Amino acid sequence: MISAERSQSQSPRSPVAAAGAPFLSISVTDPVKMGTGVQSYISYRVITKTNLSEFEGGEKIVIRRYSDFEWLHDRLSEKFKGIFIPPLPEKNAVEKFRFSKEFIELRRQALDLFVNRIASHPDLKQSEDFRTFLQADEEKMDRARSYESGIFKKPADFLQMFKDVQSKVSDVVLGKEKPVEESTPEYEKLKHYIFELENHLAEAQKQAFRLVKRHRELGQSLADFGKAIKLLGACEGDSLEKVFSEVGSKSEMLSIKLQREADNLLFNFEEPLKDYVRAVQSIKATMLDRANAFRQHFDLDQERKYKELNLEKLKFMNPEKFSESELEFSELKAASEEATKRYDHIVSVMNEELARFQEQKTADIGLAFHEFAKGQAKLAKDIADAWRSVLPKLEACSTS
Repeated sequence: MISAERSQSQSPRSPVAAAGAPFLSISVTDPVKMGTGVQSYISYRVITKTNLSEFEGGEKIVIRRYSDFEWLHDRLSEKFKGIFIPPLPEKNAVEKFRFSKEFIELRRQALDLFVNRIASHPDLKQSEDFRTFLQADEEKMDRARSYESGIFKKPADFLQMFKDVQSKVSDVVLGKEKPVEESTPEYEKLKHYIFELENHLAEAQKQAFRLVKRHRELGQSLADFGKAIKLLGACEGDSLEKVFSEVGSKSEMLSIKLQREADNLLFNFEEPLKDYVRAVQSIKATMLDRANAFRQHFDLDQERKYKELNLEKLKFMNPEKFSESELEFSELKAASEEATKRYDHIVSVMNEELARFQEQKTADIGLAFHEFAKGQAKLAKDIADAWRSVLPKLEACSTS
């Protein structure tokens, strides 16, 4: 049974705008299975409604599949260093569950959340790739994916990539490479927090999964018990049949309530926790970008200092080579300054992103636990009321 819907707080969409105010509303709807066998996949309608001038028209409907969302994620990751790119749901699934209603709905909600997080981000929503994703027809989308995913890279690019990897492996094997890492107290504290947060969120999500499973198991057990107790009453006859039939009906009714609460737990409690596990992994990907930027900044700065010393020596010892070396040094200095700017930019953007992440996490996780407690309280009341209603008749049977 798939009935639960994640609330809009979990899927941040643009609020309803006042007349004339700028707005951007996006929804991922209508998942449809396409193709057969191993070539089958799910397509989605992505509906965009907006009055923003940079978009084409007021409403646009396009068809997208998971790999299109993946393309958008990769493009944003490449272009917006320092920003926590909203996470995608997992790509792979066990084959027998890949086209189950539950899996499809969970993925649809996660993809809807993905695009709406982008739309609510002040920088990401300005991306040309985002507009392409929301507006391009299927032919243009396929063409953009083909060119920009690197299918048409030059052979020389692959040769250079191979040489870079080969050189890196050699340095590691020969012990030449000594990784340099940023180690300020503030950044160490951040790294510790992120890894701890990931572990605790993963454990909470694991236990939430077990709660969903237990609710479903108990619901099924009550359904089976209800049928069995009705048969027992029919076998006994007389007054027991009526009482046992009522007990069986209450059991079957509670079974349905437990299955509904299991769906509610899955969509409004376990899935938000799982989503934040993915969000932390996105933060870790940004931290990797920061580490790479720091190493490049450090290496170029060290090389610049070394070249600067050599340049001073050449000025007196070999004036003929000085001009050539001076030009090389200027290029190196420019590259070093650019690397420093990239690193500083990532640090600055990450600080802003962390503040935004903490605020959104507090709201989302708080809502998830509120929904969990509210659902459990209602279920407990329904169970108590159901069994309390049959107590007088059971007591009468036991004393007769």
